[in-house]
Amino acid sequence: MSVQVVDSLSAVTAVQWDALLPDAQPFLRHAFLSALEDSASLGPRSGWRAEHVLNIEQGELIAALPAYRKGHSYGEYVFDHAWADACRRAGIAYYPKLLVAVPFSPVSGARVLAHTPEAGLALLEGLPNYLLSQGLSSAHVNFTDSHADALLAEQPGWLQRYGCQYHWHNRGYRDFQDFLEALSSRKRKQMRKEREQVAGQGIEFDWLDGAQMSEVLWDFVYACYSNTYEIRGQAPYLTREFFSLLGERMPEAIRVVIARQGSRPVAMAFSLVGGGSFYGRYWGCLAEYDRLHFETCFYQGMDYAIAHGLQRFDAGAQGEHKLIRGFEPQITHSWHYLLHPGLKDAVADFLEQERVGVLAYAEEARGALPYRQA
Repeated sequence: MSVQVVDSLSAVTAVQWDALLPDAQPFLRHAFLSALEDSASLGPRSGWRAEHVLNIEQGELIAALPAYRKGHSYGEYVFDHAWADACRRAGIAYYPKLLVAVPFSPVSGARVLAHTPEAGLALLEGLPNYLLSQGLSSAHVNFTDSHADALLAEQPGWLQRYGCQYHWHNRGYRDFQDFLEALSSRKRKQMRKEREQVAGQGIEFDWLDGAQMSEVLWDFVYACYSNTYEIRGQAPYLTREFFSLLGERMPEAIRVVIARQGSRPVAMAFSLVGGGSFYGRYWGCLAEYDRLHFETCFYQGMDYAIAHGLQRFDAGAQGEHKLIRGFEPQITHSWHYLLHPGLKDAVADFLEQERVGVLAYAEEARGALPYRQA
């Protein structure tokens, strides 16, 4: 066995990398991660440096961690800014750190990619020494699946953290009206009214897959996407080239819905599909329209999932407004290995209290769901 660290996915082929993936979720595919690297969405500009950890045996890639060296905590969606601030005040170096995750994508999935559990464990067991040798303060594995949870639970020193997202589940609905029938009368009327308000503004929707997207359409998608950051005075995470590269490398996974008023496009939502799930990712508009965000980002995605037999709609992080539209609380997991003993003890105490609060919140949030009571 040989453990290697590479600064680009170009060091391995798509066939080698994708053979490690346990399911059809699109975010860990070589095409997606390499598009981030090759488009300069990652790198010095963004503060994300690829540092993938590989386990190679007799020339064959048998395990990998999609990892990045970070000098900040932006774009992760598991917020450790308070930990970093506490370290700054105590004179402890928190950055750089090592992050195992999908950049800018709060989507749970495989993180320890391996042909066998033993091959994956070998990488995890070697991480503490790697951190020490590289001057890294910590390792963080965000939005894990149950397989990674089980492996990390066996390793000493790792701290588990809970989070909460909101996912919509397609329970065999025939159409959107069938979904509405599962709701309380008041919520059903509210959703119907929201959709009618959008239609009343003369807005219609066109669905396209990656193969149908032209460079002109990608220009529009990027203008909408970047506008959501610019209005907050921030720089967008992704470059324009990322969308073109992704369209070339995995067009079958891309879904774009474009909202237009007459012949004029006014908004879009960019999503990915795979493994029976619909993943809402990016949205943006070039002008403000009443209720257009809810229609474009949620109701159109529900319509699509129902029509195409997709079982789950993951609309991303945060957003309590999703609850009243049928998105149910979903507990997420991350794991953290901190070298500094004082920091580790303080974070462990914090996480124990936070976990109780997260679970209580998720249970309470279910009371805001719009479904009729049994």
